[in-house]
Amino acid sequence: MSVVIIDYGMGNLGSVARALEECGADVVISDRPEDLHSASHIILPGVGAFTEGMSNIYSGGWVPAIEIAVKQDNIPVLGICLGMQLLADVGYEGGETKGLGLVKGQVRLLTSTSQERIPHVGWNEISKRTDSPLFASIPDRSDFYFVHSYHFEVNDQSQVETVTPYCGSFVSSVRAGNVYGVQFHPEKSQRSGFQLLRNFLSL
Repeated sequence: MSVVIIDYGMGNLGSVARALEECGADVVISDRPEDLHSASHIILPGVGAFTEGMSNIYSGGWVPAIEIAVKQDNIPVLGICLGMQLLADVGYEGGETKGLGLVKGQVRLLTSTSQERIPHVGWNEISKRTDSPLFASIPDRSDFYFVHSYHFEVNDQSQVETVTPYCGSFVSSVRAGNVYGVQFHPEKSQRSGFQLLRNFLSL
């Protein structure tokens, strides 16, 4: 099993790699799009702004390689935090920017409904919307660690895996075929986060 973490210049690559290694994976952090073709699983991490993230992905030549890995090779992909948001059609952080378009929807700023603080930082629970293999053996209402100001408005509600009760309610994980995304950081989410990573590796 070879897990490739996409290095497009944004993200806590080291902590993600260490968590995956503790879950039994052989991990490669790569800045070479051609490495995706030999991957068993792909991680798209990210910390920062949507516009800068997509700019780096385009300039690094990642878009065609990601599309081939997803659509032709059927390799499981997991987007984490900004990495999940980049799966969308479009994002509005730093100006309107085209995303990867792997999960239909838009990324917009969270709106406080009861004086919640933005950015949303800290532990919060997830509420399951589907019987997802990504959340196998993880109890409903489990807590995960979040750091974000923007959220994913998903067009097709059947692709919403979990929601989280903050700023009303926001989508905290998605799935479209072999493409998965989580708004939280599993590598920082202790037991539940490591179980999720093991579930992903078992796909």
